[in-house]
Amino acid sequence: MLHQHTSVLLKESVSSLNIKRNGIYVDATFGRGGHTRSILEKLDLSGKVIAFDCDNEAKDFAKGHFAQDKRFFFISEPFLFLNQSLEKIGVSKKVNGVLLDLGVSSPQLDNPERGFSFLEDGPLDMRMNTNGGVTAAQWLSDASPDDIKMVLKDYGEERYFSQISNAIIKFRQTESIKTTKQLSDLVCRVIPKKERNKHPATRTFLAIRIHINNELDALTNVLEQSLSCLIKGGRIVVISFHSLEDRIVKRFFRQHSKPEPRSKNLPPPLKDFVPKLVQVGSLTRPTEEECISNPRARSAKMRVAEKI
Repeated sequence: MLHQHTSVLLKESVSSLNIKRNGIYVDATFGRGGHTRSILEKLDLSGKVIAFDCDNEAKDFAKGHFAQDKRFFFISEPFLFLNQSLEKIGVSKKVNGVLLDLGVSSPQLDNPERGFSFLEDGPLDMRMNTNGGVTAAQWLSDASPDDIKMVLKDYGEERYFSQISNAIIKFRQTESIKTTKQLSDLVCRVIPKKERNKHPATRTFLAIRIHINNELDALTNVLEQSLSCLIKGGRIVVISFHSLEDRIVKRFFRQHSKPEPRSKNLPPPLKDFVPKLVQVGSLTRPTEEECISNPRARSAKMRVAEKI
């Protein structure tokens, strides 16, 4: 079953790419092609969109809905293979824009079999690429107490990380945690204070998903690759849904657009700082209307930078 997906900040993100009609654009997180379709509408016959996604359902969707468009190229790989894949098709360092729409997509979240959601019971998987890697269930069965605490605290910013970790360790002494419901129920029993309008397991599921998919390291890596593949005037547009993601993007853009602040007691740098990026506009958030029509847009933040 191919679940539906509504692209967040669609008009704003595509507009921020500053589309050239004959340009080459990378949709590094294809999903269900919402951004890709909007970009293609602005291109002439010589333009190209190169889409990346390692999800098998995304691959099927691309084949069924975009394969007839000769301007569209689908690469069934995670975006960590960005530069390597672009070199293979001869467009390395020729790209006009890279779009990253981070996090889990609605089709992945809405499918209980993928194990991302605490709202429906399913196998505790959480892998974005189901062709390999360790599932969340496998990791929880083998991880040390310290590792579990670190993931919950650092990636989920969960204040009750110690209580949840202890409960997981105790539970697995007699039974494996194999389903989303088992983990969700366990967290709900442990957390002493419930937040209004937030499920108690939200941060735990987020933290484990980030760890299973190595999302933060992957983001840092793809930002570097994006910068190297762009032509002068090309843009990077990033939509993030988590404070840790946004912090990485903000730091990366600042690092390549402004020199690091230095203490008065330190000597000046040996040579002048040469910026590679200029930040475009300010932080963009979804409108109130978009958040009402698509509640999953509420935490979205968009940042844009241009190569100089």
